[in-house]
Amino acid sequence: MTAARRAGWLVGVTGLILTACTLTVSRHGAPASTEANPMAMDLDIRGRGAPVYRIPALVRTTRGTLLAAYDARPTMADVPSHIAIVLRRSEDQGVTWGERQVVRADTAPLGFGDPSLLVDRETGRVFLFHAASVRQGFFGSLVGNSDTDPDVLQMDVSWSDDDGRSWQHRRLTTAAKDPRWGGVFAASGEGIQLQRGRFRGRLLQPYVIRIEGKTYGATLLSDDHGATWRFGVLVGPGIDEHKLVELNDGRVLLNSRAKPFRLIAESRDGGASYGPLRADSALPDPANNGAILRVSAAGPRALLFSNTADTTARQRLTLRLSCDDGQTWPHARVLEPGPAAYSTVTDLGDGTVGVLFERGPYEAIRFARVPIAWVGRCRR
Repeated sequence: MTAARRAGWLVGVTGLILTACTLTVSRHGAPASTEANPMAMDLDIRGRGAPVYRIPALVRTTRGTLLAAYDARPTMADVPSHIAIVLRRSEDQGVTWGERQVVRADTAPLGFGDPSLLVDRETGRVFLFHAASVRQGFFGSLVGNSDTDPDVLQMDVSWSDDDGRSWQHRRLTTAAKDPRWGGVFAASGEGIQLQRGRFRGRLLQPYVIRIEGKTYGATLLSDDHGATWRFGVLVGPGIDEHKLVELNDGRVLLNSRAKPFRLIAESRDGGASYGPLRADSALPDPANNGAILRVSAAGPRALLFSNTADTTARQRLTLRLSCDDGQTWPHARVLEPGPAAYSTVTDLGDGTVGVLFERGPYEAIRFARVPIAWVGRCRR
């Protein structure tokens, strides 16, 4: 990209914060059902405001505000690239969305990407984890944990105490990263806070770590509402972007992208360590980022899962419902039958979930509001 094009891209990125856009939901073409069908809309479309939008993150705050964050990219490339993280807010359960705002952006070649949102339900604070780069990304990052080394991929977190209207920023590399590790980045989507047992209140954010050419997972933990953070024990190798969910008995289930089936592992110590990885043959996957979520409104052991349910291609975005903490997945509905990619899901608290996903071959970031009963029902 030429210097002139870089300058134009930066003007476009920083100008996004001034661009007001209120959007209204339109009906999505879902299969016929006795339940209300999902409703969906594109929040941002490729080429409008930014050349490419990727990597969705979604969360509902303690005040009921929906926050949707994602990358605004000059090209399809991951960091290192001159990427900005943008965000939209909805105060009516995703029916309308406010203006697009910029959470992180800077002059080239600085870039920020791969957002993951996490709400502390006790304090109301919203965290947005992301990678920050100058010269290197995940695969090229040097070992070390200097906060200022341009050849180390940095661990950054932003936080908001006003429901996503304004943000502060902090670097965690020196404080949390093992200097023997290479690339480190937060798995995009949504982290969790534990609600049960002796680890109640603990904040968990999944990370992917590169060591000598192999990928591992580890959970970034905080027991003091985000004042300090530390990593648990590595799990892998062979793990990639993954999500966490708290089961009914307090165990934490890890669910990772993998081909041809998702990989899972369990933690009995609040996400500090995990048992062996194993494939879940009920969850086909083309190695794509998906999501898993507890939906208590559907039953005490109900989980909702989203991914592109295909072993070879990123297509057929499917929602599945488990009634037994993920042991079986008897209910499934296709939300997007054609091409799709990353997805993330959050509970809207009224018997519906919000799904934010990459529609088509990376054509748009789409939001869908889906009744849980549209996917299936758990017997009480």
